[in-house]
Amino acid sequence: MMSLEALAEKAIRLEPLTRDEACAVLATPDDDILDVVAAAFRVRRHFFGRRVKLNYLVNLKSGLCPEDCSYCSQRLGSKADVLKYTWLSTDETVTSAATGIAGGARRVCLVASGRGPTDRDVDRVARSISAIKADHPDVEVCACLGLLSDGQADRLCDAGADAYNHNLNTSDAAYADICSTHTYADRVDTVDRAKKAGLSPCSGLIAGMGESDGDLVDVAFALRELAPDSIPVNFLIPFEGTPMGGQWHLNPQRCLRILAMVRFVCPAAEIRIGAGREIHLRSMQSLALHVANSIFLGDYLTSEGQPGQDDLQLIHDAGFVVEGAAPGDRHETHDDAHHDLVRPRRRGAGTGEAANA
Repeated sequence: MMSLEALAEKAIRLEPLTRDEACAVLATPDDDILDVVAAAFRVRRHFFGRRVKLNYLVNLKSGLCPEDCSYCSQRLGSKADVLKYTWLSTDETVTSAATGIAGGARRVCLVASGRGPTDRDVDRVARSISAIKADHPDVEVCACLGLLSDGQADRLCDAGADAYNHNLNTSDAAYADICSTHTYADRVDTVDRAKKAGLSPCSGLIAGMGESDGDLVDVAFALRELAPDSIPVNFLIPFEGTPMGGQWHLNPQRCLRILAMVRFVCPAAEIRIGAGREIHLRSMQSLALHVANSIFLGDYLTSEGQPGQDDLQLIHDAGFVVEGAAPGDRHETHDDAHHDLVRPRRRGAGTGEAANA
């Protein structure tokens, strides 16, 4: 393997990494993790500067999905304790989207559980897209409704959608191990349909499902071939009540190496840290921002994220700026909240309360 600095230079020149080089990034020892992050940051800074794009999820329809994706808390037969409800109304969708936009989100992601939308569902979502765009014309709207059929991507585009998300999730070889109700090829087909309709393609992966390094490299290379504009890198949230409940294969260093590998393989794509960043990256979330240039603000589809204000503080403390924020606005700095960090001790030695240990 060439040096990490040489890999960064290669990525900046948009020269494709080899499979061996990508695998070597994933095999880097923990002692070198800061070198991996620093090299990936050179690529991130070249293409995206110090900007962090905020995205906000609106779960339009939650639970009761007929597909059997093993990782998903909304899957067929899931016993996970998650919210289940049918379609939000247009007014509810617009109100929820406005919350994220007020927090600084530049993209709203409208997501619905299910195999794919009916034509009536597409009409319903199209109305919500049009309403959001009417109030917030500069905000991007991304739809994520499952597998698309003929003409549906065009109708979403006509309604004002900017992007469509459909993740590959894992490698072609491993896909049958996580889902039996649709195929990897079905997912690729939907991404292609979105691209052909003029929607910005958004497609990524889930790490932590027991996949091999080879699987991660395979899906990263497949994404490079598909050339999505944005790539969400999700980390498995192992909900109890799903087949992958209790599977904890990740640690912060592993997550950083995965993000860096994807950055080197797809250097000019928007790399978004998706679900699971709080529970797997933990105190190393700020380091991950040196590799990825996009995160979700607040909560996810069926799990809670850290408070939105903490997301904004994380970005500010790491020396980054929220994309689209004007200098000095409330999305850029939260120094006025620091007084909450000073708390006189009232426990431990000299008190009757238990020590903080």
